[in-house]
Amino acid sequence: MAQQGGVTVDGLTITRYDDDRLREECGVFGIFDHPDAAAMTALGLHALQHRGQEASGICSYDGRNFHSERRMGLVGDSFSKADVLTRLKGRMAIGHDRYSTTGDPLIRNVQPLFADIDTGGFAVAHNGNLTNALTLRRELISSGAICQSTSDTEVILHLLSRSKKRRIVERFIDAIRQIEGSYALVCLTNDMMIGARDPIGIRPLVIGRLGTSYVLASETCALDIVGAEFLRAVENGEVVVITDEGLESHRPFPMRPARPCIFEYIYFARPDSIVGGQTVYDIRKRMGVELAREAPVNADVVVPIPDSGVPAAIGFSQQSAVPFELGIIRNHYVGRTFIEPEQRIRQLGVKLKHSANSGVIRGQSVVLIDDSVVRGTTSKKIVQLIRDAGAREVHMRISSPPITHPDYYGIDTPSKKDLLAANMSLEEMRAFMGADSLAFLSVNGIYRAIGLDQRDERAPQFTDHCFTGDYPTNLTDHDGAIPRQLSLLAEVG
Repeated sequence: MAQQGGVTVDGLTITRYDDDRLREECGVFGIFDHPDAAAMTALGLHALQHRGQEASGICSYDGRNFHSERRMGLVGDSFSKADVLTRLKGRMAIGHDRYSTTGDPLIRNVQPLFADIDTGGFAVAHNGNLTNALTLRRELISSGAICQSTSDTEVILHLLSRSKKRRIVERFIDAIRQIEGSYALVCLTNDMMIGARDPIGIRPLVIGRLGTSYVLASETCALDIVGAEFLRAVENGEVVVITDEGLESHRPFPMRPARPCIFEYIYFARPDSIVGGQTVYDIRKRMGVELAREAPVNADVVVPIPDSGVPAAIGFSQQSAVPFELGIIRNHYVGRTFIEPEQRIRQLGVKLKHSANSGVIRGQSVVLIDDSVVRGTTSKKIVQLIRDAGAREVHMRISSPPITHPDYYGIDTPSKKDLLAANMSLEEMRAFMGADSLAFLSVNGIYRAIGLDQRDERAPQFTDHCFTGDYPTNLTDHDGAIPRQLSLLAEVG
């Protein structure tokens, strides 16, 4: 679910953060040498829909022409009709589920982005966020480039087209050596599919095999839906090139330890996906176990805030021997279009999406489990919801550490001044939420749940800056002064 509108700076639009959840990144998928490439891609995007619900797109190649369909809305609404998939001809295709962290929610920003260059066509789908995109964009425009989108991904196409290298793979490597930040890229050319991860592997990308076909995807759940076998993850800093000859690997960056995003484990990845050799579901349950060890509470019932709090709540219940109950029922059918028009309806707030199951709450001491707290406004409303349903006590437990720093790598978080934990003490947060007690899982608790003894302070194993303030890359655009706005086009719709 994406927010509407945004602030455009220097031709790139940084979207406003208007609710109290972490917003998904994006999902990418690609398949090479399959007779139903477009249909397989649509299925893969469907499995990755949780990573972005704003828009989706598919680009295919039939040996002569590229074919592109980009639509606002959900995959099922755009790519479930036979006539649409029939137009996407060819045995290779890439696709993208979009949630905009950089770029307005407009059709011109929907990926895959495509460009004609002197070596042929080139399409790119990007999960992540470039932290020097504004700087590069200014340089490109000053040298004569014409930018058609407000997405940071377009910068990659310009760098590729301007490279003086001869081969397309060399030009691609030349381009990504100039970008900073996080990226998992799936690209399509006239005769190959390319996948790449940033030098420390912040954003995920995996390789699968379906018969003679190769598949690239953000998560293993997308391989499962098309029946592909999981081979391995694309390693940090690796570029994989898939052609009729097979798969070859390139290492254009100096070897560095990987630092994948810790939020894949906490929130973003689908519970049935495998990350780092473990199912996300098992790790989230262990987060609940660690939370129960660190912050036990004498209570009658453990209640998850659905849906993301469910695995941790199960783990908390198992460790504490406090019964697990579905004390909150989520309405999955409330859409953004329903809640936007009427202020009177908007004021109903959390009740539109969550209802208290008063039969298991009334008269009970309740432990509420959630995966994270951003602004705290939803937590406050849900605590009140549980009290209104007759709970005797409400104890809030969060299965991740306090979020104290914003993200610049593809997670849409508010600025530091709007992060609850950055501006309040634990006691102040508890009072704000109206809970009887409040506790967060520690940073080391997260690491233990993943299977490590603790965080290595000298060489952290994950990208965890939202909790620690330890940003693993340069933040070129954010550390420098932002010049005047360059993009003057304001589109409607």
